Amino acid sequence: MAVATKSSNVHPSAVVSPRARIGDGCYIGPYSILSDEVELEDDVRLESHCVIEGRTFIGAGTRVFPFVSIGMAPQDLKYKGEPSETRVGRRNHIREFVTIHRGTAGGGMLTQIGDDCLLMAQAHVAHDCIIGDGVIMANAATLAGHVIIENNANIGAYSGVHQFCRIGREAYVGGYSVVVKDALPFALTVGNHARCYGLNTTGIKRRGYSREAIDALRHAFHLLLAAKLNTSQALERIQQELTHSEEVQYLVQFIESSKRGVIK
Repeated sequence: MAVATKSSNVHPSAVVSPRARIGDGCYIGPYSILSDEVELEDDVRLESHCVIEGRTFIGAGTRVFPFVSIGMAPQDLKYKGEPSETRVGRRNHIREFVTIHRGTAGGGMLTQIGDDCLLMAQAHVAHDCIIGDGVIMANAATLAGHVIIENNANIGAYSGVHQFCRIGREAYVGGYSVVVKDALPFALTVGNHARCYGLNTTGIKRRGYSREAIDALRHAFHLLLAAKLNTSQALERIQQELTHSEEVQYLVQFIESSKRGVIK
C-alpha cells in the first residue's frame, strides 16, 4: 500500500507504488497506476484508468479524468532516461485522454502547468513546456516541446503550437490554428498559418481590464497592425505615446524579447 492518509480512498484495482506519497482526501480510481516518485497533494482526484509516471507532482484540488497520462517519457529521441520532472499545480481540470510528458536535459528538466487550468479532452503538452495559471487548452490542442503559455491564454480546439514558441498573456488562439511564431498577448490570433487580427477586446473586458488599459492596447495594436509602420517604427511610436500603460509596456517587452518573431 502507498504512503497515504486514512482519509484517502484508493480503489482496490488501482496499482499504487508503496513509495508514492498521497495527501489527505485524495481519490484514486479503478485501474489507475502511480509509480514510485509520484506525489499528490491533498484532495487530488484521479478517476479511472489514469497513469501517473516518473517524478510527478500534482497540486491540491486537481481533478484528473479517465485515460489521462502524466509524466510519461517524452516523444523526443534525444531523451536518454534522465530523471526529469513534471509538475502540475492546484485546482486544475485535466480531461479525458490528455497527455503530459516529462521534461528533458535539453529543456530544463521540467514540464510545468500552473494553477486553475482547464485542459480539455485529448490535449497534448509535450516535454519542457511551461504553462501559466488560468490557461485553457480546448479539445486536441497540441503543444510541441519547449512551448511557453503565459497566464490566462486560450488555445482553441485542434490548434498546434510549434516548438519554442510563446503564447502571450490573455492571448486567444482560435481553433484549428497553426502557430509557428510567438502569439501576441491580448490578441486574437487565428489561421493556418496563423495571423493576428488585433486586440481580443471581448476577452479582456471579461477579465475586468479598465477602460484606460483597453484604449491604450487598442491604440498599440493599431500602430502595430494597421498604421503602415514596420515593427521597429511601431514600437518606437508606442514607446513615445503610451508610456503610462503597464499592459502596453508588457506587450512591447514581449515583442522585443521574441526569438522566433511575432505573428502580425
